[in-house]
Amino acid sequence: MQKGLWACAVVVGLAASTGVHAQEDTKALKEEVESLRETVRALQARLDSVEAVQQHAQASPATQGTPATTSKPTVAVSAPQPASSSGQAPWVAQNASASLGVQQSPLPSQQSVSDNQTGASRVDNRPPPNDPDLKGFIPIPGTETMIRIGGYAKLDAIYDTHEAGDHEQFIPAAFPIGDPNINHSNFNMHARQTRFSFEARRPTDYGSLRFYLENDFFGGSNNAYQFHLRQAFGQIGNTYAGYGYSSFMDPDALPDTLDFAGPGGQMFLLQPGIHQAFEFGRGNSITLSAERPESQIGVVDETRPISGTQQVPDVVLAGRIERDWGHLQASAVVRRLGYTQMGHGDYTMGGGIALAGAFTTVGQDLLMFSAAYGKGIARYLSDTSGSGLDAVVEDDGRLRALKTWGSYAAYTHYWSEHWRSNLVYGVARMAANDYLATSAFRDSNYGAANIIWSPAPTWTMGVEVLHGRLRQQDGSTANDTRVQGSLQYSFVK
Repeated sequence: MQKGLWACAVVVGLAASTGVHAQEDTKALKEEVESLRETVRALQARLDSVEAVQQHAQASPATQGTPATTSKPTVAVSAPQPASSSGQAPWVAQNASASLGVQQSPLPSQQSVSDNQTGASRVDNRPPPNDPDLKGFIPIPGTETMIRIGGYAKLDAIYDTHEAGDHEQFIPAAFPIGDPNINHSNFNMHARQTRFSFEARRPTDYGSLRFYLENDFFGGSNNAYQFHLRQAFGQIGNTYAGYGYSSFMDPDALPDTLDFAGPGGQMFLLQPGIHQAFEFGRGNSITLSAERPESQIGVVDETRPISGTQQVPDVVLAGRIERDWGHLQASAVVRRLGYTQMGHGDYTMGGGIALAGAFTTVGQDLLMFSAAYGKGIARYLSDTSGSGLDAVVEDDGRLRALKTWGSYAAYTHYWSEHWRSNLVYGVARMAANDYLATSAFRDSNYGAANIIWSPAPTWTMGVEVLHGRLRQQDGSTANDTRVQGSLQYSFVK
């Protein structure tokens, strides 16, 4: 009996001990479950916060009238990722501005067939108005450098009612007055404007660094298409050095024409130089540059050729204002012109001033203009450049700079998102001078009207009608009307 009681006591003791341990395990389990519930609640709260921020970004209007975009958290990716649903690899930068530390330009967006704005030097290497997002840049692994291959393929079909002299560009100064075939019509096709460009950018301790190289195929003759250097320069911060646009001209005010040359009264010159820009507040800057000089001297007696000489570089000072309504640029150039002829020579000063700009009007419409005036600046205008009209040698051997002026106005109207038209009119003028040859340039007029269709960012086609007139020093005139059709495929847009 005592053994039975002892056994019962042992069993009861074991049961009681087991129950105590079970209660302790259950309590610990409940505490772990409660801890997990708190973690889930915290994660849910963070998820709700992120969704609220995204919904707010989608509902809020974007600044400066652009469509709203969804804000997404930045994610660091340390391993290769598959292509996105659009077929674009994620390492191809759609907007490189932030990665390169480049500020957005305040200029309104602008479309252009020739994309002249792309190669222009800008304060702090900011994006051009025709490419505000710097699309298409690819990072080089292991570096902060990003590169882009750009350009376009362009075919031009051209019909002239008269002999134009130049069958590929519409240049009134080239009209062949006195040519027996001047009244014959002509048809031509070419792809010389096809262009390649290479661009590299990266941030540095001294500002944004940019290298730009651009070529087209206007080298060679007829079907001998050769690479022709358009631009090759580097810029770090606001210091530019290389070959490109003169700072006397304004690439952002050039008209949007299918014709490659543009109005004869426009400032257009590419040459070596060093430019230094200084910014005074957002959108205000001054640029000082020293550029390659060239004295283009006119002669009456071509049997006694004259060689232009230079002692100092051309010096340019340009002031610029940029706002969301457009921009305005005023510039001045000072030149030292000279010549030598059979042991004799002389020097004289030349210079000019210019004002150019582009303004938004209604919607996306743009009004562009340019005007330049001076003595000895013929080299800087399209129709007179290369014609030996900077200065002339008088009977006493003294060198006299010639008065030159040119201007144009252009209006771009957007019929819809994909359709736009341009109206352009320009003039170039030289003062009459008895020391110039009778066949030398006196003045020209240029007019153009087009309609352009861009159904996709990389595809552009259009038709343009141009008319021009040339008058020489002796009063002889010539004119031509041209119809031009163009088809263009851009590599990056």
